[in-house]
Amino acid sequence: MDNQSRDPVRPTALYEPLAPYESGMLDAGDGHRIYWETCGNPLGKPALFLHGGPGGGCYGDHRRLFDPAHYRMVLFDQRGCGRSQPLGSLEANTTAHLLADIELLRGHLRIDTWLLLGGSWGATLALLYAQRHRERVSALVLRGVFTARRREIDWLYRHGASALFPEAFAAFEAFIPPDERGDLIGAYHRRLTTGERDPQIAAARAWCGWEGALMTLAPRASYAPGHGDQTLALARIEAHYFINNTFLPEGEIFAHVEKLAGLPGVIVQGRYDVVTPPSTAFELHTKWPGSRLEIVADAGHATSEPGTVRKLVEATDSFR
Repeated sequence: MDNQSRDPVRPTALYEPLAPYESGMLDAGDGHRIYWETCGNPLGKPALFLHGGPGGGCYGDHRRLFDPAHYRMVLFDQRGCGRSQPLGSLEANTTAHLLADIELLRGHLRIDTWLLLGGSWGATLALLYAQRHRERVSALVLRGVFTARRREIDWLYRHGASALFPEAFAAFEAFIPPDERGDLIGAYHRRLTTGERDPQIAAARAWCGWEGALMTLAPRASYAPGHGDQTLALARIEAHYFINNTFLPEGEIFAHVEKLAGLPGVIVQGRYDVVTPPSTAFELHTKWPGSRLEIVADAGHATSEPGTVRKLVEATDSFR
């Protein structure tokens, strides 16, 4: 199916739904088994989708960002996420492990080079992987850029987004006793990783509810984080990474930004993204020769917003 065959009156530019033609569980070592799938054209241009979080997972609409006639799409759930096992595991779960898993999967699928599409935490992984394995990357498509610097984490969990969504932050903060609110990540981390399951689930819903309130430009009536196990996995893994500064030296991506020179890329950024504000995407663009910055005037952070979807599909179409 080519680009022109899509219905122009559809509310988004997504390609039609399709099922994987191949999937499996990859033994990544350390007790982890990674779920992966491929779809589209088996002889097409390889492309890897990197989901957000840390702690999220892949969904059907993520496949629909690529033209299935031209791309061999690869999606996988990161350690402890989605359909990977064991769900929510924090053991041997660091940024270095995730980057090694990407290389392991590439070798398993016998792919020489691939395009990477990543949003938020997925953009972090895409940038790190491209800096370490430049010869394996044909292009980058990034959405809602997050480079894991301390100030970006503090914006979300200390002072920044709280000034724009004070009522949602008050609810997030209210879950923690006043004497522990100086370190909300640490306080939530303790509750998500120790004690009984029911209090952990309650903490996970409060944690996910805060970020969920910020995701889209148009407010949503409620946040539906899914069933308890997935919600707990997402919250546990996010808190695990953020309390450890994502297991990266401060400013790691920008310290090696010159390694991206000459690599084609598109950065899609919501103008009103409160989770990962546009300043980071703009800074990356100015320091990455050859990149193109697309500011979506009517979008926040979520991949699903129509303007963001259109720009992402335009980007992947441009690299077919």
